[in-house]
Amino acid sequence: MALPRAPAAPAHPESAHPLGASPFQSNTSSVGSDMTMTKSAPKDHEKDYEREDLKRDLKSRHIQMIAIGGAIGTGLFYGSGWAVATAGPAIIVTYVVASVVIYFIMRALGEMSVEEPVSGAYISYANRYIHRFAGFLNGWNAFIFLLATTAAELNALGRYVQYWFPGLPIWVTAAVAVTVMFTVNVIGVKFYGEAEFWFAIIKVVAIVALILFGFAMIFFGLGNDGKAIGFSNLHDHGGFFPNGVSAAFLAIVMVAFSFGGVENLGIAAGEVKDIATTMPKAVNATFWRLMIFYVGAITVLVTVFPWTSLTGTGSPFVTVFTRIGVPAAATVMNVVVITAVLSAVNSAVFTNSRTFYNLSLQGNAPRFLGTVNHRKVPSKAVSVVFVTMAVGVLLNLLMPDQVFTVFSSVTAFALVCAWGSIVISHLRFRKAKIRNGQEDQIRYKMPLHPYSNYLALVFVAAVLVCIAILPETRISLLVSGVWVLVVFVAYTFYTRTQRQRSDRDSPADEPNQPGESDPLRSTVPGV
Repeated sequence: MALPRAPAAPAHPESAHPLGASPFQSNTSSVGSDMTMTKSAPKDHEKDYEREDLKRDLKSRHIQMIAIGGAIGTGLFYGSGWAVATAGPAIIVTYVVASVVIYFIMRALGEMSVEEPVSGAYISYANRYIHRFAGFLNGWNAFIFLLATTAAELNALGRYVQYWFPGLPIWVTAAVAVTVMFTVNVIGVKFYGEAEFWFAIIKVVAIVALILFGFAMIFFGLGNDGKAIGFSNLHDHGGFFPNGVSAAFLAIVMVAFSFGGVENLGIAAGEVKDIATTMPKAVNATFWRLMIFYVGAITVLVTVFPWTSLTGTGSPFVTVFTRIGVPAAATVMNVVVITAVLSAVNSAVFTNSRTFYNLSLQGNAPRFLGTVNHRKVPSKAVSVVFVTMAVGVLLNLLMPDQVFTVFSSVTAFALVCAWGSIVISHLRFRKAKIRNGQEDQIRYKMPLHPYSNYLALVFVAAVLVCIAILPETRISLLVSGVWVLVVFVAYTFYTRTQRQRSDRDSPADEPNQPGESDPLRSTVPGV
């Protein structure tokens, strides 16, 4: 099937550049560099990546903490209870396997981000290396992903606040949180980076404290009258696999949701000061962060307490501190999980606004989303995100009890699309590098390529299978299928309309000459 021609990107008041040059002409090209127009249109996966007008104001410490914050969210503090209740102590194995696979996915994303640093990240790569529809679908998945994630996170936030104010409606807390995070993001990317930096520190301190205190209970009996708890809880209540191996397999859905957000590190690549140094450091540490914060924390939970006492409702972290007998600690932990949710909402505003901005530069979203204000912030895209989050608040008002379960499963499907696109895009990215004799010039190579790619694809397929098997998530797969069909119809109509407009505006005697109406030409700021 022939790839449809890319439409003209949004007009901007700055100078123009063609999107026809190969991205492989220079490995050190940066935003704002000059481009050379080719005489003939390249293959779709060899189009140059989008040149953006964002301010590179994120420092190394911001990126490190953004990476940590992306890996520690509501899924760990809230959703882990459901996962433990499903698989029992065997959930440890599920988290270990998932951590290894997520690390490979992040390495694939990191390799592409260092060579082609754009805020669209995997959406931009899918558009270029797979097919334009893949980029279109992933980009507009961001819309449903934002709606789903916002509804789930804000629902959890409201429940945590009810720990102190039982009568406070969930939607009130949600509305306040969205307004505050909107203000933070519209001021500037540096302000977002600082907010995420401190959010992440709070989460890290809390989890490390939990792990250390848990180990002290296991080995020295701290908080247990000096009697070491040991490891009996890992096998005394039905064995290590109390519900069978299949239960540990099915729990992969909620585990996948727990890891949702790590891929957003790539979106920050468009605003990082020193991408070649900063991004590899952040990605390299991903594996150990996942192993320590997720596997370590979950291991402590199922070792210190019988897995049967860690129900799927509420936060198991709050349960742990409450049962230790330190009420103040439970209150502090509630503050921590609220911080985790605020961090997730803060990141959602940032990542989705940059996604919409990059989609506009691709020509896959309205042009007004591709503009920035005097602070180099895509303020109109931020506003669209704000409106979408307001819809999430409305959902919490109308159906608060069903939001988290339903939207978590929809989010898992969106993650499957994102992770699958990253892996496939990387396979084609590396293939293009090899074909052009530039594989040795890659500065940050993914290990064990292509076998690590294949392993990641098997994991993605397994998540899809689990979503289809579980009765409570099966409906989300059906809804997601309808969503894909809707996006495809919109894509077909959108691209056909743009081709017709392009053909109508192009001179009849010079149909292949690049110009303002050329679908392979982009007018973007700062180039």
